[in-house]
Amino acid sequence: MSEAVVSLSDISVFQKKNLVLANVHLQIQQGEFVYLIGRTGSGKSSLLKMLYAELPALDGTAAVAGFDLRSLKASQVPYLRRRLGIVFQDFQLLFDRTVSDNLAFVLKATGWKDKSEIEERILEVLDEVGLRAKRNKMPHQLSGGEQQRVAIARALLNKPVLILADEPTGNLDPETSNEIMRLLFSISESGQAVLMATHNYNLIHKFPSRIIKCEEGAVISSGNQLD
Repeated sequence: MSEAVVSLSDISVFQKKNLVLANVHLQIQQGEFVYLIGRTGSGKSSLLKMLYAELPALDGTAAVAGFDLRSLKASQVPYLRRRLGIVFQDFQLLFDRTVSDNLAFVLKATGWKDKSEIEERILEVLDEVGLRAKRNKMPHQLSGGEQQRVAIARALLNKPVLILADEPTGNLDPETSNEIMRLLFSISESGQAVLMATHNYNLIHKFPSRIIKCEEGAVISSGNQLD
């Protein structure tokens, strides 16, 4: 049996004082690819924020990447997030510096100090996303798909056990979306779990995998089939 990187039981998720999700049960195993679907406002983003400790996990039990979210202290949050890779729809790159410098900024911010180790890790993740040749480009010199690949490379820097991807293909055309999906699936096949929130059901049909759904304040497992 592979190890669970997410294990939630009877968890409630609140936004301020509003209950968004109740009685959440969720297990995600190492190397698993899971889709997170649901209407706008159904709680998808709140669930992701709870997993990276931006929102509190209340009631029940919650373990993510080896951390107990129920007893997590504020000082431990950066260490949890180093075990996670987070990919957003809008890339969130720093546009005043090169691709390499974007990645170096994250490594230095998370405690890397040795210059040669930083350079080596940057080349490793750029190789993984197929962008080594673009390492000295500025973000505005890249296509949308290339910018998202840089964002994925950034998420991989600290060798996370779980990638949280929030609508990672939302701003991309269909062909580029397919390329990003193939990349995310290859990451999961290499042993890192991926939880991807999406509205794009065409992608789910094209790249089938396990689906969970936020609906009416609950998280429902839908197997590998869309309703």
